[in-house]
Amino acid sequence: MRDLHNNINPTGVAVTANTDNTATVSGIIDLQGYGSLEFLIATGTLADADATFTTLVEEGDVANLSDAAAVADGDLLGTEALASFTFAEDDSVFKIGYTGNKRYVRCTVTPAANTGAAPLAIIPVLGHPNIIPTDNPPA
Repeated sequence: MRDLHNNINPTGVAVTANTDNTATVSGIIDLQGYGSLEFLIATGTLADADATFTTLVEEGDVANLSDAAAVADGDLLGTEALASFTFAEDDSVFKIGYTGNKRYVRCTVTPAANTGAAPLAIIPVLGHPNIIPTDNPPA
């Protein structure tokens, strides 16, 4: 049986509709009990005509990520460049995966030159849980 439903846990979602260069930051994701993490980044209609959006994934061992450091390219599935986008990519979805060994991870999308509405969501999806099924609704 193909069962993704009981084997994932979406958590730490961030949804914004910024009209300036304020970053959208996911929750801090605790990987304890999970073997994989994928960030989905979904855009709505991006109103600005020259804005760019840069994605950054950070990791650390401290629960509040006070020790946050950018994830090495070798610990990412895909690249931060491929998960970044411009104003021209309305209603799109991007993804970037984490394969590192730190316990805590977060994703940030930072706009530049944005003066129009920029709705976007960062949806972290934990996978390969140690215990299945995962909670529904997700914890």
